[in-house]
Amino acid sequence: MSVLKLKLPTDPRWVNIVETNIGEILSDHAWCEQKAATNAINLIINNSEKEDLVTAMLAISIEEMEHFKMVHDIIKQRGLTLERERKDDYVNELAKYMKQSSDGSRESGLIERLLFAAMIEARSCERFKVLSENIKDAELAKFYRDLMESEASHYTTFIGFARKYAETVDVDKRWQEWLDFEAQVIARYGTKETVHG
Repeated sequence: MSVLKLKLPTDPRWVNIVETNIGEILSDHAWCEQKAATNAINLIINNSEKEDLVTAMLAISIEEMEHFKMVHDIIKQRGLTLERERKDDYVNELAKYMKQSSDGSRESGLIERLLFAAMIEARSCERFKVLSENIKDAELAKFYRDLMESEASHYTTFIGFARKYAETVDVDKRWQEWLDFEAQVIARYGTKETVHG
């Protein structure tokens, strides 16, 4: 996944932790998909005049909810329960950075929101790859490989729109700063049976 340009790869031993509680990773994953859909919807609400962005975010929000359904179906098939949503400390740290990084203008707010979304998609995609290559459960290995492939383009979609709608923001510079910040954040994670944990 060098295309993702992440600075710190996930330690494959994280999968050993995940395998101790498959129900937890599936519930957490389901909520990650729901939050991704909500983020895309928020981009639509706040940028309704940008027709191409609205069209792309509609497609992403629908796809993310389809993924939510796929995870929920696996949870039901395995006799597990979709647990209540828990806060995602990793995402919350990125959200705080996003808000601190915006200068308050509409342009800056949009660019930071798009890069925030791109960052989460990139890391989630990388985690799905690690799961697909290391989990002993053959059904889940295939599931995460298929999901990784279908979601791999999302982060480039977000960055592409950031580049398109940036007028005063240097998107490539900001993306490098996001990558540097995310590497510091993710270094503190990888000990829980959650997608970003």
